[in-house]
Amino acid sequence: MQITTLILGAGAAGMMCAAHSGPGTLIIDHAKAPGEKIRISGGGRCNFTNMHCDPSCFLGRNPHFPKSALSRYTQWDFLDLVQKHGIPWHEKTLGQLFCDTSAKDIIRMLRSEMNLAELWLQTRLTSLSQTDRGFAAKVEKDGQVIDIECQNLVVATGGKSIPKMGATGLAYDIARQFGHTLTDTRPGLVPLTFAEGRFAPLSGVACPSRVAAGGASFDEALLFTHRGLSGPAVLQASSYWHEGEAVAVDLLPDTPLAEILRDKRRSEGKRSLTTELARHLPARLVDYLAQQLDLSGNLGDLSDPRILELCGHLHRWMLTPSGSEGYRTAEVTLGGVDTAGLSSKTMMSKTIPGLYFIGEALDVTGWLGGYNFQWAWSSGWAAGQSIAQDRSATV
Repeated sequence: MQITTLILGAGAAGMMCAAHSGPGTLIIDHAKAPGEKIRISGGGRCNFTNMHCDPSCFLGRNPHFPKSALSRYTQWDFLDLVQKHGIPWHEKTLGQLFCDTSAKDIIRMLRSEMNLAELWLQTRLTSLSQTDRGFAAKVEKDGQVIDIECQNLVVATGGKSIPKMGATGLAYDIARQFGHTLTDTRPGLVPLTFAEGRFAPLSGVACPSRVAAGGASFDEALLFTHRGLSGPAVLQASSYWHEGEAVAVDLLPDTPLAEILRDKRRSEGKRSLTTELARHLPARLVDYLAQQLDLSGNLGDLSDPRILELCGHLHRWMLTPSGSEGYRTAEVTLGGVDTAGLSSKTMMSKTIPGLYFIGEALDVTGWLGGYNFQWAWSSGWAAGQSIAQDRSATV
């Protein structure tokens, strides 16, 4: 079977590429349905992009690599596509855009857009090699082995995150096979764990916070769990955290606690310190902190040095996780195919003509809140456009 383009992976990036790569495209996936991560994302409503998407919101060895694709296919371009298909949407918070009804609307939209491509599901790649004309692949479908020859090969199989959805390291194996290097991979956007159920008594308690790690800080909700810390602020910081390092938690960001305590000392000196703190923090958290810090006495008994010491703990609570929940719950994989070997304009290999890597497989990882979907759309579009242009140039 001879085709122009074979796309491995019918996820967000792969389907976006198939929508733009033109005729002669075959997209395959081992799953029973396309876009499974799209379907489960955003609580089933898909946080499909972010209004504030910018290259500075992405991590990778080369921070400049995403600039070209993100600037040429922006969040506004994808939003135009969503609106063209009549999909109702809303902004939730911090520029995060969600479907009003279902993430399946995005999957149906992409399937409609890739009408020139053929989709094979429950299909497994069994072998792959380079030829004089491009690439040769063997795939297994419905118990049969099918030989495929193609000019272009697009690897859109993602990273290692959420293995129960079928995630594997296939993209990395293919990259190594064709001489590409990898950067170190680790789970990203993932809850952090602590030994001996340290925060089990606080499980379910949430509060606004500022969580900092690796030089980055995020102001969002923090959630205590039986195993450690989660919530948007922690997930964001986890991408900057490395094992053995501490994270800094500000339980009262932008709250002038020292000034408040000094004022209350004068006006309401007989009030207990714990009662006052419970005005600003969840009561269960105050009870927990009372076991770690000296929160005894009334406001009138507080000296200035004690106020400053207490505020220092609450504004910069240093915590060292024992680890993370790993790829099992990580939303993304940090690291991946080294972008030094790829064109930032087309996503094509600099050494193997016709070989493309897109989406999460690359060493490009976005923040929480629709940024990684935007990278899938932008990188998939860039590769698809390159393939379509090369095809038109040779016709």
